[in-house]
Amino acid sequence: MRESLVELFQSFSDELDPQQLQRKFLRALLRLQNVDRGSVWIRREEGFCCVEAEGIESDKVKGLCLPLEAKSLVRWVIETGKMALSRPDGDPRHFQAIEADLALKSSLILAFPLQLKDGTVYGAVEVIDTNPEHSQVNLEKQYLDFLQELVNIGAVSLSNALEYDKQCCVTRLLRSEIEALREDGLAVGQSAAFQQVIATLASYAATDYPVLITGESGTGKELVATRLHRLSPRRDQPLVVQNCSAIPETLLESELFGYKKGAFSGAVKDKKGLFEAADGGTLFLDEIGDMPIELQAKVLRVIQSNEIKPLGSTETRWVDVRLIAATNRNLERMVAEKSFRRDLFYRLSVLPIALPPLRERQEDIPLLFTLFLRREAAKNGVVPKRAGSEVLALLHAYPWPGNIRELENLAKYLTVVCAQEEIGPADLPPPYMAAPAMPAGKMPRPAPGLSPQPSAMPVPAGALDFGQRTWEEVERDYATYLLEQHHMNMTWAAEAAGVNRSTFVSRLRRLNLTLPRRRRPASR
Repeated sequence: MRESLVELFQSFSDELDPQQLQRKFLRALLRLQNVDRGSVWIRREEGFCCVEAEGIESDKVKGLCLPLEAKSLVRWVIETGKMALSRPDGDPRHFQAIEADLALKSSLILAFPLQLKDGTVYGAVEVIDTNPEHSQVNLEKQYLDFLQELVNIGAVSLSNALEYDKQCCVTRLLRSEIEALREDGLAVGQSAAFQQVIATLASYAATDYPVLITGESGTGKELVATRLHRLSPRRDQPLVVQNCSAIPETLLESELFGYKKGAFSGAVKDKKGLFEAADGGTLFLDEIGDMPIELQAKVLRVIQSNEIKPLGSTETRWVDVRLIAATNRNLERMVAEKSFRRDLFYRLSVLPIALPPLRERQEDIPLLFTLFLRREAAKNGVVPKRAGSEVLALLHAYPWPGNIRELENLAKYLTVVCAQEEIGPADLPPPYMAAPAMPAGKMPRPAPGLSPQPSAMPVPAGALDFGQRTWEEVERDYATYLLEQHHMNMTWAAEAAGVNRSTFVSRLRRLNLTLPRRRRPASR
């Protein structure tokens, strides 16, 4: 009998729904004492709250909260951690007002503490007899001690279920917040630099003029383009996105303009291009600086005449498209080098937006980091991590070459590998631990149009001496260095450079660097 009862209460751990578990737990105790009234109470900030009740008029008790400062049997049991046997008529611990509206009063109350394995008491359960004779209640000490053992087993299961339900509520809330952020489509920020971007977007949204978004890799150019579209009158029309460096040059033209059946080998049917797919809406061309110069002339024609001509077609089609372009390259320098059309540059940059790098919006780092940690926790169904003051100081000092994307990836990493809830300095990867404590105003800025230093200027101690090398020579040496360091693996080299693989490959081609080829397995 004893073993079967222990097994019964242990089985409660399989139930994760607190409502169901409280009901099963309470009913089992009432059957053991042959009574039909009982209640479960949990200590909360607002008071001692009844989360479950059974028996006649139980609906008048369930949901009630006793004040924390008021004398009550529940409070006494929770504060002392001891079982109580009470006859309400003569017990000053009994909160008389709770039964004022009950037709059937309590004649005997057994109250057991709900405690965890470490002895922490978080609630109490009452088994109540309404029979004045108490003929059905077993008050033997050995039996009451056994009941307390069963209550202890059930208390742990109930505590786990309540915590699980709490975390489910947090997860649902975080997911709803994430959906709201997805609808808004833009990371938050309170820095002056970011707020200036927000104000600029609001003024640009009402027009149909082309917008050119510039900024380092990882600063959120696509998010800004999405936000701009959603603020515009075209918000209910398509937003079509194409990364100009993520597709081979030979295919980019057919992707943008479409083609007719038979236009080339493999064109087995007509295909609509992205300009036509975005008709009435917005076309976002990311990494516009990587577009072949021959194709730039055709894009310019669309901006000027709103007409497209699919490959293999003799007829033009009129489209109504707002064009948003983005790049992390210096287009003015490219124009001077004749690798980007001057007329297209001026057509695209009617409304320019320059996104600040993360190192210039340091006050946004804690806000963004917390947001990313909460979002990743919701995705993975875990408790959100939080960063301590030492960690935030290190993050402030780090230069963030990968910008917001790098910060987001760090949040993903820590969500997985950090065992405790608070992130400490030891949890950070080595590059962040070694971040120099440099003031925000002194942080070096790799400005795209920076003029080379005169050769006569002395090189500061500890700085790199670039001598008389050109920008292209430095970039070529850097790309070669990355490939050698990562054994010619372009994916790893691109990640180390803080750019996506397609952008890295495109830059290798522009620098006329021979791409590494995979060795074919020797024939047997």
